[in-house]
Amino acid sequence: MVYAVVRAGGRQEKVEVGTIVTMDRIKADKDGNVELAAVLLVDGDKITSDSTSLANVKVTAEVLNDLRGPKIVIQKFKNKTGYKKRQGHRQELTRVQVTGIA
Repeated sequence: MVYAVVRAGGRQEKVEVGTIVTMDRIKADKDGNVELAAVLLVDGDKITSDSTSLANVKVTAEVLNDLRGPKIVIQKFKNKTGYKKRQGHRQELTRVQVTGIA
């Protein structure tokens, strides 16, 4: 069983071939593929975590679609001063499917 832990936006995700991951918006090349940086690689009993060996590891993924996350409402209020502020935010996301770990 081969899997890798990759850097996906500001987080780390455990991925195998065929895994679908939602991460912060990233740009794809003209074919719709991206390369993710590996942090850890597990190949059966062999675990690779040093940076020199991980420089040779390529985790490729195909961009499925771009989407937006759920709306988050931010409200600020200060008592007795009449100060109220309301704003919203929707995170830009990309859904990718891992196609290879080499």
